[in-house]
This record gives sequence, C-alpha cells and structure tokens, in this order.
Amino acid sequence: MLTLDWIVIGVFALVLIAVVVWVFKQKQNTSGDYFLAGKDATWLAIGASIFASNIGSEHLIGLAGAGASSGMAMAHWEIQGWMILILGWVFVPFYSRSMVYTMPEFLEKRYNKESRTILSIISLVSYVLTKVAVTVYAGGLVFKEVFGIQEIWGIDFFWIAAIGLVLITALYTIIGGMKSVLYTSVLQTPILLLGSMIILVLGLKAVGGWEQVLEACRATPVNEYGETMTNLIRNNRDANYPWLGVLIGSSIIGFWYWCTDQYIVQRVLSGKDEKQARRGAIFGAYLKLTPVFLFLIPGMIAYAMMKNGILVNGEVFQLSSADAAFPTLVAKLLPAGVKGLVVCGILAALMSSLASLFNSSAMLFTIDFYKKFKPAAPEKTLLYVGRMATVVIVVLGILWIPVMKSVGSVLYNYLQDVQSVLAPGIAAAFLLGISSKRITPKGGMWGLITGFIIGITRLGAKVIYSSESVVTSSSWFKYLFYDVNWLFFCGGMFLFCIVVIILVSLFTPSAPEEQIKGLTFGSVSPDQKAATRASWDKWDVIHTVVILSFTVLFYIYFW
Repeated sequence: MLTLDWIVIGVFALVLIAVVVWVFKQKQNTSGDYFLAGKDATWLAIGASIFASNIGSEHLIGLAGAGASSGMAMAHWEIQGWMILILGWVFVPFYSRSMVYTMPEFLEKRYNKESRTILSIISLVSYVLTKVAVTVYAGGLVFKEVFGIQEIWGIDFFWIAAIGLVLITALYTIIGGMKSVLYTSVLQTPILLLGSMIILVLGLKAVGGWEQVLEACRATPVNEYGETMTNLIRNNRDANYPWLGVLIGSSIIGFWYWCTDQYIVQRVLSGKDEKQARRGAIFGAYLKLTPVFLFLIPGMIAYAMMKNGILVNGEVFQLSSADAAFPTLVAKLLPAGVKGLVVCGILAALMSSLASLFNSSAMLFTIDFYKKFKPAAPEKTLLYVGRMATVVIVVLGILWIPVMKSVGSVLYNYLQDVQSVLAPGIAAAFLLGISSKRITPKGGMWGLITGFIIGITRLGAKVIYSSESVVTSSSWFKYLFYDVNWLFFCGGMFLFCIVVIILVSLFTPSAPEEQIKGLTFGSVSPDQKAATRASWDKWDVIHTVVILSFTVLFYIYFW
C-alpha cells in the first residue's frame, strides 16, 4: 500500500462520515424511522442496499475461492436475479398490505404468535453464529492479505482488522439506523462494482484473455465423469454438485434468502410504496447478475494465472490457498491509487453487509421480543433498546470469531451447509402460507418446528460423524442425516415440511377470514388487486424479461 492508496481510503472515509453525520441530523423519532428509514426509501436506495447487503466477505473470499477451486459450480447461487423478481412481483404486495416491520411479524398475522417467536429465535441465532461471525472472520483475513501486515504491537493484525471493522460499522449503524444502511449503500455499491470490474479487466489482461482462462479450467477435471471447472451442469452422481440437487437446493435456499429472510426483505419493507419496493427489487435483480463476473470468474482467473505460471512484477503468480484468490489479485495486480479504490470497495462490501446484519438483528429483537412483552413502551425506549441490541449482537459476534477461525478453508461450505438446513422449513411455511388460505396456523407452526428439529439433527450428525475420533458404522440414521448429499437432503427436507404443513392443516381449524384478509392469494380483495395492478407498468415487465433472458443465456453458455 502506497501513500496514494491511503489518500484514496482517507477520502472515502471522510465521505462516509459526512453521510452518517447528515443521516444523524435527520429526525428519527420513532422505531419506524430507525429500522425502516421512515418507510420512505426509493427504488435506487432499495436496490443498491439489497445488493450491498448481500455482497460480503463470503463473496470476496468464499466465492472467489470457489471459483479458484471448483470453477463454475457455485454460480447457481449467484445468478439468482430471477429469485429477487419473485420477491418483487409475488411477495411485495403481501408484505406491503400487511404493514409489518419484520418477517416473524408477518407469520404472526398469517399464522399465530408461536410461529413469530419460532422464526425470531431461528433468525437471531443464525445471524450471530453464521452471518455476523463469518463476515467479520473473513473480513479480517481479507485485510491481512491485502495489507500484507502480520502483527501490530505484537497483536495479530487479523484481530485488529476484524474488531476495528465491527466497531466502525456498529457505530454508524447504531447512530443512523436503517437510513445509514441505505444511504451508505448508495455510496458504496458503485465503488464496489467499479473496483471489482477493474480487477476483472486487469486479471484478464494479465492471463492473456478469456480463452486462456477457459483453456486452463477446461484442462482441470472436477470428477470422474469427464466434467471440468467450466461445467455449470454436472453429472447427477457428482459427489458435491449433482445437477438435479443443485437446481433444487439452490432454488430452495435462494427462495428462503431472497423472499423471506429479514436481512434482505427489510430493504423492500422500507420502500415508500409498492411501486418503489418492486422497482427496487428489479434493480437489485439486475445487480445480482454481476457477482459471478466480479468475484467467481476472478477466482478462475487467479487459478489460470497460477497454473500457467504468469509473471507479475517479475514474480510467478502464486496463491497461498484458494480463498486467497481475490485479495491476492488486489495485492499483486493493481497500481497505486487503484488499489486504494478497490480496498474501499472491499471495505464497502464488508461494512454494508455487517450494517444490514446489525440493523436487522436489532429490529428482530426490539419488535419481536421487547415490544411483544412491553407493547406500551414509548418510541424513545424502542430506539434505545434497538441500539443496545445492536451492541449485544456485536459483542456476541466477536466472541464467536475464535470458533469461526477453526472453519478456515471450508468457510463457504459451512455457510451453505447451515443455510441448506435452515431454509426448507421457513420456505415451506411462507410459500404455502400465501398460496392457500386453507393452510392453518397450526400447520404453519408445525412446519417451522419440524424444519428446525430436522436441521439441528443434520448439523449435529455432521459434527459427530466428521470427528476422526468417532468410530462410525453403517446405519439408517448415518445414511439419512450424514451420507445423503446436502443438496438432495435440502430438497427432501423441503418436501417433508410441506407434507407436515398440509397434513396438520387437514386436522386443525383455519384462521379467521378477517385475520388473513389480503395475506393469501384467495383472500385478496378486488380493491387490493387493483392497487397492485396500478403499481407497475410495461417497463417493469420489460426489465423483468431482460433479467430472465440473461439468466437463460448464461445457463446455455456454461452448460
């Protein structure tokens, strides 16, 4: 890092501070102002926030690392702009009509208060143990690699970078709430996109062009069925990414994440109306088409550079590990000034992702726990509780980092494993909940409970049977909860939860018509249908078709 790089980073920091100060001076007297930016966000802020919140350390390290180690396999999870369209076109009308602040609150309106509590607990635990801790852990690794600093004052630079990142992000989130997240995302998203595009262009130039990348990756087999790193669709007997399992599993995980997870949906809930929320989702879908090119393909480029022995500044390009692909490209390829800009982009991704996590977690605790037990609490108290909840979540995330350090090179697999058992029960409850008014409150509740129990059992079995000290023998339990491919298990778990919800619904009373009015397809009034129809026009349809067409072409090219 040269002086010019530090100047660029300093200018970025000053602009960021100015935005947060400006937000702090705006009136935020209610919990709605703090958590949902006063429900006044436009499509630009919503779409940018969806993208910036999604792109975190797991992309900068995990996705680029996946590209360097397994090629196009993880692209299924990243070419999911079409899934955000489902959020905008299908779910936004229901969420807007319900006037809820959180996803657990929506489940309470559709089902019962027990469903709300169950989803709140699952969400908070998963945020602290996976998203917060993983983002911070990976962020520390990124900055240690980019800056090339091992220790400062005898302290591992990983801890300085990780904890410093958390404290700075928590500070502006606590001060500014959702408005800080939205407006800093608008600032950070173009920087992240520009910086990653520069890496892509310079990487292709260094390796000798896209054909050189394809040639190197096509020469690297990934299984015994003749498929290589460039194959997106792989044999159904592939141990890791069978094509049917991938299409089913990635769709279930994607549906849960993009359409029902508080972390993402909170962006559209902050929209000033249904039109802005939908167009924000469409803009976010456009941006979601880019991570494959900005992070996964640079990982493939790094692999090709290493395999072909490309010289960079007189030295042969090397990777210490697959996960080091993106930060190594930043450190080796970029000239002074540009490196500082890309570091700002990385910083932007980490901070925006963390800020969204902190705000969503604090909102879940404040609205779904504190306000539930103290409904008469004044708005000033709710604001205070929200800020204190953020502080607690920050502390818990930091305390979990030592555990996450043991994850190491399997960081991205760890995340996907957890999500693959977290998603099915929640996805089934939401999907059936809006699809039919015949689904009962008890049905939805037991679907959530079933999904949670099966998921915890699968994770426990993975821990037990992965231990070298455990002597394993064949059994139906081991086969079902450990040996079955994680993607097929995800699909089977989703179907099982659907069956549970339907069976319980057959023998339990339905929710009153007044309770679910406007919350299912069968209970939407003519006036509500007319309001939704008036919120979109031909341009929304055209942009949707463009996104879907690009997705189809991508699959055809990399088939």
